[in-house]
This record gives sequence, structure tokens and C-alpha cells, in this order.
Amino acid sequence: MDEQKQINYQRIAEAIDYIKTNFKTQPSLDEVAEHVHLSPYHFQRLFSDWAGTTPKKFLQYISIEYAKKLLTDQQATLLDTAFETGLSGTGRLHDLFINIEGMTPAEYRNGGRSLSINYSFAESPFGNLLVASTKKGICYMAFEEDETIAVSHLRQKFPNATVTQNSDPIQQNALYIFQNDWSQLSEIKLHLKGTDFQLKVWETLLKIPMGRLSTYHKIAEQIGNPNASRAVGTAIGSNPVAFLIPCHRVIQSSGNIGGYMWGNTRKTAIIGWESAKKSVSEM
Repeated sequence: MDEQKQINYQRIAEAIDYIKTNFKTQPSLDEVAEHVHLSPYHFQRLFSDWAGTTPKKFLQYISIEYAKKLLTDQQATLLDTAFETGLSGTGRLHDLFINIEGMTPAEYRNGGRSLSINYSFAESPFGNLLVASTKKGICYMAFEEDETIAVSHLRQKFPNATVTQNSDPIQQNALYIFQNDWSQLSEIKLHLKGTDFQLKVWETLLKIPMGRLSTYHKIAEQIGNPNASRAVGTAIGSNPVAFLIPCHRVIQSSGNIGGYMWGNTRKTAIIGWESAKKSVSEM
């Protein structure tokens, strides 16, 4: 690492530590930039390049993780949570949760209590899988041979939701992806919860054509954060919907297959299967 890059790294590391230590005061961009002796404009660009997100978003992530602990571990009230997190009131706490978690603070504390989820099991060319849906779309899909473990993982994801074993049209439409009738894919709807960064990464994955591969670095470039390959990898690893959101199409720049939540052997098999399907369709 050259001298300037080392200086930049040290500044961003110092900024991250400052935000983590002082998040309860909700420091402004100007305040953090001044702490690391940069102009707000230069600091904003440098932080986004190195951290894969803006200083404001990073502060929001730190704040919401703390708020989540207060709501669940200490059963704090919404007002106390807002105060302890350094927010001006429950309105800002509400906005923070809607922007980052896609739900209100009360809904988060309830663990999705008002959410109704149907799930069913299906066979695929790559083993058994569980597919789950709300009335809005597919919310979870995972390869798992043991059905008991599969349901346990689903319940951990939505601990207080009403979970019922029931196959529905949303699930059936999604499962057409394993058949030859690819025209059905336009009917697939997803109901996802994630940070803005995660959703942006997952949306980019959906644009990778079947039978093609991308890299973590290319995905980072496509979302406008070329230095965020590691953050992209973390977001990809958090993908809750196997196969439909094709994280299996992302490999390392070196050509190595890279990790896969549902096993590297399965990832290799899926890549080969899609490549063969693509070749047949082009004949």
C-alpha cells in the first residue's frame, strides 16, 4: 500500500472509530470530517470509496443495531430507545427503522408478529429446498435436506410470524425457474427485507444473465462503490432467497468459485447446469 493510501486508510479507520464511539450524539458529516482533518466533500467521497457506504448510512447502521438491542434485549420503550440512541424522538426512530429494516420499530420488536408466511418443500436438480412466501411475494428460499432444520431456520428468520405449511401460487410460480418454461419468470415476486446497500446488491445480482458469471469487484463497480468488494461479499452472503437471487453467479476475480451459503459443490453444479441450459437454448 502506497503512502497516500495508507494515510487514507488511517483516516477512514479513525472516522469509523469516532462514529462508533460517538453515535449517541449523532455527529454530523461536518463534525466527523473535521475530526479527521478533511473537507466534508472530500471526506464523503473517501469514506464511501473505502467503506462501501456513506458516513450517514454507516451512522444509521450503528444506531439501528444499538436500538435493536434495546428493543429486544432490554424491552425498552420506543421513547427510551430513541433517547438512548441519540435521536430526537420516536418519529426519527420510526424513519430509521423504515429506511433500514423495512418495518416499524414495533414490528421489529414483535419479530414479524403480524406477518403470515406460507412455506412448502420442493425437489430441485440441486436437492430439496424450502420456499416461503407472504402475500407480497417470496420472502425466503433455501436448500436443505433436513426439513426440520429448514423450518427451524425459517422461524429464526421470522421468529414471531405465523408460519404455516401451505403451498400457494406465489411459490409455484417461483419454482418454474427449475423447468424449461422460462416465460413464467416474469410472474415471480419477491418480498425482501434488507438495508439499502443489501437491496442494491441483490437487485444487481438479478441482472446477471443466466449462464453468465460476474465477480465481487464487478458488482461493487456496478453499484458505484468500486472499493466495496468485501461489503458486497457480505451482502451476497446475506441473500435470503437461494437461486432466485443468483448469488451463485458471483465468483472471485481470480477465477476461484468463492463461498456459497448452501455449499460450494452445489454452487459449482448450479453454474454448470445453467451454462448447459444456456447452450441448449442458443442452438
